Amino acid sequence: MSSELDPFRHLLAMSDQRGLFEHADCSERRLEHGYCTDDNARLLVVASRVPDVGAAHELSRLALHFVRNAQDADGRCRNRMDHTGRWTDTASTDDCWGRSLWGFGVAAAHHENPAVRRWARRSFDKGVRQRSPWLRSMAFAALGAAEIAYLDAPDSHDSPARSLLRDLLAMVPPVPFGPWQWPEPRLSYGNASLAEAVMASGDALQQPGDVARGLRMLTWLLANETVHGHLSVTGVGGYGPDDQRPQFDQQPIEVAAMADACHRAYAITGEPAWARGIATAAAWFRGSNDVGLVMTDDRTGGGYDGLHAERVNLNQGAESTLALVATMQRAELFESAA
Repeated sequence: MSSELDPFRHLLAMSDQRGLFEHADCSERRLEHGYCTDDNARLLVVASRVPDVGAAHELSRLALHFVRNAQDADGRCRNRMDHTGRWTDTASTDDCWGRSLWGFGVAAAHHENPAVRRWARRSFDKGVRQRSPWLRSMAFAALGAAEIAYLDAPDSHDSPARSLLRDLLAMVPPVPFGPWQWPEPRLSYGNASLAEAVMASGDALQQPGDVARGLRMLTWLLANETVHGHLSVTGVGGYGPDDQRPQFDQQPIEVAAMADACHRAYAITGEPAWARGIATAAAWFRGSNDVGLVMTDDRTGGGYDGLHAERVNLNQGAESTLALVATMQRAELFESAA
């Protein structure tokens, strides 16, 4: 599909000199809704995974500048900026903080440009001093901290990144056995990211038991969210033991989280089942989903905002397009290595 050939073109169209706009009306950016750190941090992740040329070169620096500007001196993070460039909220350790650390960690570890890596590492080192009471925020932060822990010396047991990984693992409740093999009473959002954070933390800390815990969570989640051979992710209302699938509306960001988690599991284990999970996530965008509808606009390269029971949400916001790009990055990496 053409969006895979030019994955950043809609993200460029959704951006200006300040950053990536959050919402779109079909493919047109909605200036009145402004920007958010959540999306610009995600942009930093996907733009740091690829060669530093063309649109990725421009967007990675735009995202890094935005997310660094969102960070307060104490490492907490603001999330919302209006279209005039004014921050409209106060700094916190909510999801924007966790995703900022994720972006900084990936950029520090993987961006081709050494100056970008240095600036990202400085901002990571500032933010990692904080902790969040929210499990998902800590999980997102751990995905960045794991990248930093891989960079640090193996004997750096007391490094700030490793300290955050240990704190995340301590927050995750035990995973029960039986029909409901998940550490929470209900699935909510970013579920696959939580499983990935557990296995990544265990891998970076060389704790095989936690790697196994994260893999068991992901194994159960992928089986639970696979129906008749296609992915059927948890809808916005969450999912409990007595609920039925399919659920709507389904968000592309959940599919991207599954692709990332399966990629991590494949990298750790080499087991082909995880490569199939990545392929299933990519197929969801191509129409192998509960409704049989394609979730991308080949004309623009954008991703649609949600899958409903009988239709798609045709708006092509930043989050959904970033989810499409992230998923296809994972799929292409596996396909090129196969």
